[in-house]
Amino acid sequence: MITVDKAKLIIEKYINILDIEKIELKNSGNRVLAEDILANFPSPLFDNSAMDGFAVRSSDLSGAKHSSPIQLKLIGISSAGSPTDIIVREGQCVQCMTGAKIPAGADSIIMVENTSGFDNNVVQFFSETSIGNNIRKKGEEVEKGTTLILKGTRITPSEIGILATFGYGSVSVYKRPKIAIFGTGDELVEPGNDLDHGQIYNSNLYVFSDLVKKSGSELIIKKVIKDDKDSLKSFLNTALEECDIIISSGGVSMGKHDYVRDVFIELGVKEQFWKVAQKPGKPLFFGTRNSSLIFGLPGNPVSSYIGFMIWVWPVLIQMMGESEDLSVTAILREKFPLENQKHRYLFGKAWYEENTLVCKPTTKLGSHMLLSSKNANCIIEASKGDNYLELGTRVQINLLPWKIIK
Repeated sequence: MITVDKAKLIIEKYINILDIEKIELKNSGNRVLAEDILANFPSPLFDNSAMDGFAVRSSDLSGAKHSSPIQLKLIGISSAGSPTDIIVREGQCVQCMTGAKIPAGADSIIMVENTSGFDNNVVQFFSETSIGNNIRKKGEEVEKGTTLILKGTRITPSEIGILATFGYGSVSVYKRPKIAIFGTGDELVEPGNDLDHGQIYNSNLYVFSDLVKKSGSELIIKKVIKDDKDSLKSFLNTALEECDIIISSGGVSMGKHDYVRDVFIELGVKEQFWKVAQKPGKPLFFGTRNSSLIFGLPGNPVSSYIGFMIWVWPVLIQMMGESEDLSVTAILREKFPLENQKHRYLFGKAWYEENTLVCKPTTKLGSHMLLSSKNANCIIEASKGDNYLELGTRVQINLLPWKIIK
């Protein structure tokens, strides 16, 4: 049995960032950029109107007010996508809609509410204006060549909007890890079916499937395998050939039918470690074969869920070139139970109190008690020790990235 820190160092040696591929923007959601995205033109691209109104020479409206309006001659229209080549001269104005290019000669926009409106060829103006009023200046948001999005960023709706704004129809991203997940056990039944005596529903693979999807990886194979060594060997032969990562739920402990580890080794998987000084999830297996990584997680629901987030999730995002670190510190608001020989993980709840991040662990401690995850937004961890960590202690927490901290 090895320590958590040593196990993480071993895994780190075998993580390789995947190759790069070019994909269309419409398919880029939740992928990780493999290049810096630069502004290939300034934004705004040209001086444009921030309001519906009129483009004017500010000097023409000196002294204008409701009791003494100034009249200008309307000579044309500039609208978004249809600019005018008219030059605004003394005593003239151009109708200018939001987003429209500012016509030459004009230096200000008067909003239509401060005029007599769009209906006449002579427009009355009821207020003065200043140079640059209601004009979005070329390049005021972004100059050409500015780095918009950094390599290693996960693409969300915000990034998609920026990419589209700057004309990127395709982007370079890291390939997605191909994943196989499987569970073993004659007792496992698919949800929706009736249970016989001694049977339980297969929940772990549904959790794994969703976590794989959330990570941005590609689920290639998902299967429940009965307690039959030949069936397991056939499945794993295929998975090891086709997938970057193979993840098992159960079959790596010391029970009579826990022979997943044995089959891995028979198929040429090199065992890098088996058993880690942690709770839950001591019988963690990690092995390699060529470039494939193999994780054997325990079958208890909490052990497998926490095991995936602590051991597998960081590997997936690193393989896709993502650099986000989900580990932060917080102040305990309730006692945290320690293990005197093991690193301890518990689902927990984190929140802000007066700009300070605080947390508390779940009260459901059993590795079979999956309800402990229901209201959790983090996993709290602590090194081995005696009794409890007291209130006010600063601890390490691992955020669940799809949850919100309030």
